[in-house]
Amino acid sequence: MSASADFEPSATRVERDGAVASNAGGAAADVAPQGSSSAPAAPVAVVSQGNGLDAPAAAAATVLPALAERVRTLRARRGLTRKALAAAAGISERHLANLEHGTGNASILILHQLAAALHCALAELVGDVTTDSSEWLLIRELLENRSEADLRRARLKLSELFDNATGDERLRRSHIALVGLRGAGKSTLGRMLAEDLGFPFVELGREIEKLAGCGIPQIHSLYGANAYRRYERRAVEEVIQIFPEVVMATPGGLVSDSATFNLVLAHCYTVWLQADPEDHMRRVREQGDLRPMSGPGAMEDLRRILAGRASFYAKSDLTYRTSGKTLEQAFAGLRSQVRAAIAEVG
Repeated sequence: MSASADFEPSATRVERDGAVASNAGGAAADVAPQGSSSAPAAPVAVVSQGNGLDAPAAAAATVLPALAERVRTLRARRGLTRKALAAAAGISERHLANLEHGTGNASILILHQLAAALHCALAELVGDVTTDSSEWLLIRELLENRSEADLRRARLKLSELFDNATGDERLRRSHIALVGLRGAGKSTLGRMLAEDLGFPFVELGREIEKLAGCGIPQIHSLYGANAYRRYERRAVEEVIQIFPEVVMATPGGLVSDSATFNLVLAHCYTVWLQADPEDHMRRVREQGDLRPMSGPGAMEDLRRILAGRASFYAKSDLTYRTSGKTLEQAFAGLRSQVRAAIAEVG
């Protein structure tokens, strides 16, 4: 794709935790800041809790008893005596007794051995929301070892039940959501596509800022990442409700919040604008933001971010590569495929 092919709106906008943000907001999440791969970690401060305990002691007072209860529950569910479980796990009965009383601080290897002996996942032993009830466990059993296609069908059905999805495929395909890392072409190609279709174009990052009444860097610094995610979800909900037809460019990290991404998948025809890591980095630099190129590990960090999000981006209805294309070629191909998808339903 040529240098002009994929401009996100301006050089003053970077992605922070997947959101479009100004350079004043600090380092980007989608493109690594200088020294991000090698900077030493800051010392961990011991934070005093309201009950007078320091952080490690407070954690021990809650984590260990919870772990003890899960071990006892799983052992009872399997019908094992403490002696039998200790023997199966290859640990001492005394060690297991301490663990079940909330006084044993087990290593990860011990927990792994216990999980194997209890025939459960390590996550189930240490605490997982999907193990909190029998209904969760039955649902997990139904979905275990299913193909990606089967899991997708199940997700779509659940979305119809719980995300207020209408089941109206024609309406869903009138909401076009573009996802992908910064530098993929969401803003430039999105505007062109919206104009061609006669749809409004919405930059979701701008909508988030309107809702919060401040820039995205300020949302993060003043209110934190959880608040940002709440604004992000609310912005998605409002765009879906307000616009019967729309092309929406989403922040790169939207897929990091599964609830919001599920909402987008349920209500929008989702397109992953895919590009090679080198193209993402080059296009960001061509916008005038040189910081992502200054760190020696920046490219490797970008590859890791892309690899970590790829399986989520791949849930999109359409994957469209922009690498190796001029702007005109990229738009022509995208236009053709999106128009074909809309025509299928109507």
